[in-house]
Amino acid sequence: MLKSLDLDFSIKTMEVYESFSDNMPVREVAQYLAEKKSAAFGQLAEKELLITSDTTVVLDDEIMNKPADRSEALEMIGKLSGQMHEVVSGVCLRTTHQLITFSETTRGYFKDLSQAEMEHYVDQYQPYDKAGAYGIQEWIGMIGVEKIEGDYYNVMGLPVHQLYLHLQKHFA
Repeated sequence: MLKSLDLDFSIKTMEVYESFSDNMPVREVAQYLAEKKSAAFGQLAEKELLITSDTTVVLDDEIMNKPADRSEALEMIGKLSGQMHEVVSGVCLRTTHQLITFSETTRGYFKDLSQAEMEHYVDQYQPYDKAGAYGIQEWIGMIGVEKIEGDYYNVMGLPVHQLYLHLQKHFA
């Protein structure tokens, strides 16, 4: 998605334990985790801009993380079936002199999914690296998501429009 914005960037990865307090409001978790990931990188070079993000799926004030296995993926998608849920992405922009965080929320509406549809998706697409066990850009999004209210790219994991606006405002 960053490439589509014609940005020059490199990807750096680091293992960060995505833990948070049970008392934290669920809609603040993604932004907290984005900032936690940023802090894990430590010092930055002058003129370096670090962008970190995290995405959560929230259903009835419950965070649906990445599923550990097939059974958990089917359970999550089963809960989302026929329901409205929220996808919250948090982003942290950091330089040696600035720290800016923001979040974006998009509502998604799933149709009632059949057991066969859920099993097909989990078995063919193996959504174990996705919050809520689904990717809107994959088959399940095409056949199962009836509509969204908000940023499509946010549901993919990065609120590109808001990111672009923040980059223009603070770093242009």
